[in-house]
Amino acid sequence: MDILHTLGEIGLGSRLKRVSDLLMKITQQIYTNQNIDFDPYLFPAFNTIAKLEKTTNTEIREVLHITQPAVTQNINKLLQKELIELQVDDIDKRKKWITLSKKGEKTFNQLQPLWNILDRAVKKYTVFSAESLIEHLNYFEEQLKNGNYMETIQEQIKTELAISIVSFEEQYASYFYDFNVEWLESFFYVEDYDREVLSKPQQYIIEPGGHIFYAKQNNEILGTVALLKNKEGVFELTKMAVSPKHQGKKVGQLLMQYCIDFAKENSFEKLFLYSHTKLANAIYIYRKYGFIEIDVEADSPYERSDIKMELVF
Repeated sequence: MDILHTLGEIGLGSRLKRVSDLLMKITQQIYTNQNIDFDPYLFPAFNTIAKLEKTTNTEIREVLHITQPAVTQNINKLLQKELIELQVDDIDKRKKWITLSKKGEKTFNQLQPLWNILDRAVKKYTVFSAESLIEHLNYFEEQLKNGNYMETIQEQIKTELAISIVSFEEQYASYFYDFNVEWLESFFYVEDYDREVLSKPQQYIIEPGGHIFYAKQNNEILGTVALLKNKEGVFELTKMAVSPKHQGKKVGQLLMQYCIDFAKENSFEKLFLYSHTKLANAIYIYRKYGFIEIDVEADSPYERSDIKMELVF
């Protein structure tokens, strides 16, 4: 028996609190699934700061109609997450302006399409005729508990925020350079050969018959990879790199599978790649997709590579 259900309107406050807690828990899970470091309880303050662009504690309190301690708590948490910045007013040194940080702007842009999906999901299960607010709550809470609400959101995310693979365009050239240089600097070092190829992808990869692909989601580039055609006409799988903030979404594996499928569709004989044995996770994934180790030639173009692998079709 659910005692709160039997209380009817007199238990409204408790019902609203229970539904709110459940909704926040589900929303947090959705953020986690999307690899977005955000607390749903911070939404009102964060969204207000983004919309006003430049605001103060007092203004946030007035527009949200919440207490000053609640505003202060929200501001402190947003500062801890580095989503906002405080700037002292040029004239009144006691006044502090609140704005989004660069990280906050990126997070806000990530969250907006997700918020649209959440908004439509709530409407789907609350826009109907009912005799009372309790009837609405009964139905909505049931949808939260049985998983229908979460399932609706997940389906919309797959449809609207799905990762697609797109081919090279000049407007994406900087991502090819930046992602790869960042990755190389994190694990190895950038060789002259790397900088030359990465800075001129059209000349060194596209024009000789190669291909560059990008993983794209909601108009944002997440990662990149190239198929470089060598003198023998065989393609090297190379220059795979994923933006650090999107790691964990298996973007690299999506790019890998796309290249393999592309190679098969275009009747490539095989693909090969160079790597380093210290990248144990990467080597594991290569083997998972069927690549086997072969001898590294003496005149390998990469000083840092100590393993060469190929996938024969």
